[in-house]
Amino acid sequence: MTFDPANPLIVQADRSVFLEAYSPRAEAARADLAPFAELVSSPEHLHTYRITPLSLWNAASAGMSAGQMVDALSRHAKFPVPQNVETDIRELVGRWGRLRLEPVDGGLLLVAGPEDAALLTELGRNRAVGPLLGDRMGEAVWAVPLAHRGVIKTALLDAGWPLDDRAGYADGLDYPFTLAPDLQVRDYQQQAAEAFYRGGSVEGGSGVVVLAPGSGKTVVGMVAMTLVGQRTLVLTTNRTSVAQWHRELLARTSLTPDEVSEYQKGRPFTPVTLCTYQMLTHRRRGSDPDSPDAYPHMDLIGAAEWGLIIYDEVHLLPAPVFRLTAEVQARRRLGLTATLVREDGREGDVFALIGPKRYDRPWKTLEQDGYIAPAECVEVRLPLPADERVSYAAAPDREKHRIAAENPAKRPLVRRLLEQHPGAPALVIGQYLDQLELIAADLEAPLITGKTPQAERERLFQAFREGRLSTIVISKVGNFALDLPDAELLIQVSGAFGSRQEEAQRLGRLLRPKQDGRGATFYTVVSRETSEEDHAHHRQLFLAEQGYAYRILDAAELQPGRVQA
Repeated sequence: MTFDPANPLIVQADRSVFLEAYSPRAEAARADLAPFAELVSSPEHLHTYRITPLSLWNAASAGMSAGQMVDALSRHAKFPVPQNVETDIRELVGRWGRLRLEPVDGGLLLVAGPEDAALLTELGRNRAVGPLLGDRMGEAVWAVPLAHRGVIKTALLDAGWPLDDRAGYADGLDYPFTLAPDLQVRDYQQQAAEAFYRGGSVEGGSGVVVLAPGSGKTVVGMVAMTLVGQRTLVLTTNRTSVAQWHRELLARTSLTPDEVSEYQKGRPFTPVTLCTYQMLTHRRRGSDPDSPDAYPHMDLIGAAEWGLIIYDEVHLLPAPVFRLTAEVQARRRLGLTATLVREDGREGDVFALIGPKRYDRPWKTLEQDGYIAPAECVEVRLPLPADERVSYAAAPDREKHRIAAENPAKRPLVRRLLEQHPGAPALVIGQYLDQLELIAADLEAPLITGKTPQAERERLFQAFREGRLSTIVISKVGNFALDLPDAELLIQVSGAFGSRQEEAQRLGRLLRPKQDGRGATFYTVVSRETSEEDHAHHRQLFLAEQGYAYRILDAAELQPGRVQA
């Protein structure tokens, strides 16, 4: 292949890839690279990606071949791709499917091809894998106890060998229903649900769908539910999300109020039951966190014959659910998320225990097709006042973040930013309640926090939807499941350190399409020359991978009227 110096990629032998972001060919290269590489950093002109085993296996499980990956690198590379990178890609991708988990009467079998008998011997001696295996049934076959179906997948992944789970799924109780006649399912929503279901084949029925906030992941879940046609358990982040799922299911399907309910211990399950992660992982005081008996509501998973379990915002799946997964492995599992980024580094657990990525559609592609609103991202920097600067200099590292985040100069700046967009439906969101209470008082706007009763939250959200309320101040409970389609301005005054997932979710609050095609503006307010600048850079990584560029604005530049591009 002839290499073109005008191409934007530089591929290095350590499997890092540099993308010249200023190149006219950068967007095409980014689109081809993103399915099998992870963005590491994104300064203004040169973005760094890393090709990892997990990124390759996710791509392979979605049907992308090693040849397609190597071709994508070669097609966009400025210089020849190092031979070891091509070899690594082919060998790592070649591991996907070599180990399979298959059903047998009363148990499971770990199966490999005859040529991999030595590999199974080696894995049988692995400290983490060996204790999970039963008897050796042949040169290339080990028995696996049913109870180890989940943990053996994580152990093998840690050992560098992804396991293709073909053991199938136990059928739940049949409960077919239909979508509402007036629901127009978009092509990508249908494709995503079918990629998960795969026509009911043994390979299908578990995995993750990745779509931008506002693009209709709930619809994907409902289509998947109709494909499975069995009792369904939906696990989600909070009661606001539960209320949203409840509202959508009743409005967009043939289900009735008697057939959909929020889980409450001691009450009968309905065909579709909704539950929060917080409820599921509630632990008895003083109990051993590794004991199944510590979680009084965890029996919800095994107490009914679910045919499908949906994990909404699966990247937030709590650690106890990972530890207590044996009972769910026999059920079809669908994860829905805007990003597979986990700040605890447990993306591999999602891959192993929920399933590989089955469908992904770039945010900017959805934007170009008109399915999510266009958004401008602006980072506004301002200095710490002199007295706060002294406190910042003397504070421990963790306290430094809070001092920078609660910079009192942010309060008048919020009002100035709102004045740049007169009349725009706006959300002001942050991490620290003391700061948010002061801002809410400044703006004479309502404040919603975790302590706000659910009925009061719904009342305020409805007033916002109807235009009777133009501004809401909200804590981190607003990171997820806010059905506020007309919101077109969000001001982020503080956040959870360098959380990439939080940044993506907060932008997502603005991405539902607007009736007149208007765009949205996402402001992040950052204290200059503090750790908050570093955290802001890390927070932006995932969105940079999706093609969003942050414009940097000095607070002193704000003028009356709208901010100029």
